[in-house]
Amino acid sequence: MVRKEIRKNKNIGDGKLKILAAGDLHGDSSIASKLADRAEKEKADLVILAGDITSHIDTDNLIKPFKDKGKKVFLVPGNWDSIATVDFLADLYEMKNIHGYAIMHKGLGIFGSGGTPSGENEEKELFDTLKRGNESLDTNEIDKKIMVTHMHGENTKSEFSGFKGSKGIRKAIEELQPDLLIHSHIHEAEGIEEKIGNTRVINVGRYGKIINIDSKVNKRVQ
Repeated sequence: MVRKEIRKNKNIGDGKLKILAAGDLHGDSSIASKLADRAEKEKADLVILAGDITSHIDTDNLIKPFKDKGKKVFLVPGNWDSIATVDFLADLYEMKNIHGYAIMHKGLGIFGSGGTPSGENEEKELFDTLKRGNESLDTNEIDKKIMVTHMHGENTKSEFSGFKGSKGIRKAIEELQPDLLIHSHIHEAEGIEEKIGNTRVINVGRYGKIINIDSKVNKRVQ
């Protein structure tokens, strides 16, 4: 079941949004701190973390730096994070794990599914989760859709690494047609962008990417 959060917005905004997106921190708190500093310096409206936030060694201060800067963070798990771990971090610092969530934020419809699927059943589950999230969005209240995954899609540029992408994510790109897909996972593909149909696809990487978005519906500030 997709968990859905709808928020009512107030106050007038200018329709421009700035997102700092990153992934693959792998428990490196120094990178988290630098990203939080950048989010503050760049006046990012929102931070999105696309999985592999933690490592196999317990590490503090991965989400706290963003909270200390007053930044809202949406995140999904990767293949190094369990859903429970990401839920714990999100709850602890009052952020949002958007794995299985559909969230409307300042004219944006944001939905996600983390992890790295293996086999047809997991691919189907991943696609179905993304599809339900997409269907939960109120198209009258949003101008742009953002899909967040950890893994890259099949037949995308990140496959130059030799790691085949997800069939479920590729299917979601083609059928759900988000305006933007944010992902990470392939470290050496950091910064690679491409266009698939109407979807801008970005491998944001651990050092982060500032993404500017114009939203006609963003005339209300949360």
